[in-house]
Amino acid sequence: MKAIVQRVAQASVTVGGEQISSIGRGLCVLLGISLEDTQRELEHMVRKILNLRVFEDESGKHWSKSVMDKQYEVLCVSQFTLQCILKGNKPDYHMAMPTEQAECFYNNFLEQLRKAYKPELIKDGKFGAYMQVHIQNDGPVTIELESPAAAVDPKQLVLKKISEESATASLHPERVADTDVICDKGAERVSPMCSTACGGDGVFGNAT
Repeated sequence: MKAIVQRVAQASVTVGGEQISSIGRGLCVLLGISLEDTQRELEHMVRKILNLRVFEDESGKHWSKSVMDKQYEVLCVSQFTLQCILKGNKPDYHMAMPTEQAECFYNNFLEQLRKAYKPELIKDGKFGAYMQVHIQNDGPVTIELESPAAAVDPKQLVLKKISEESATASLHPERVADTDVICDKGAERVSPMCSTACGGDGVFGNAT
């Protein structure tokens, strides 16, 4: 799991021209979920985000207080593109957790954040939607976090993913299709094995 954590003066998410979420001072978290992530990585990331000391204390000393210490807000946005691996100049997203699993995992992540902090101070975007994320970075301060699982060789995970897909294809030839189509509704990977995206095809990747 990867997270880009930005200290912000304010941040918001807009979908279809409508603002659906916003925060004042606090943290904006862009979260990329890997196909290898488990509850262990989830809990690790929750602890890191909530205890990251990127704020000043009452005397103005920098790097002294966390978002919980200051009682600030957190805006989370799921972003599968953080799991990108470049093949030449083309992004590849085989490392990203498939959509159905990722949505459940992401919702669990939000739930754990709310349990560990104050529920009303945790905001999020809209999973699977094409979003405009407006971030007023304060500093600027941007911290990249990775869970322990991120240390695994990504090439090995890609090979494992391809091997699993090949096995599925051999057992179910009717499912063989191009799984790297880019949907014109946004940054989504599409597979006919899923449903409802792009007029009948489904999303096959973690959402922005």
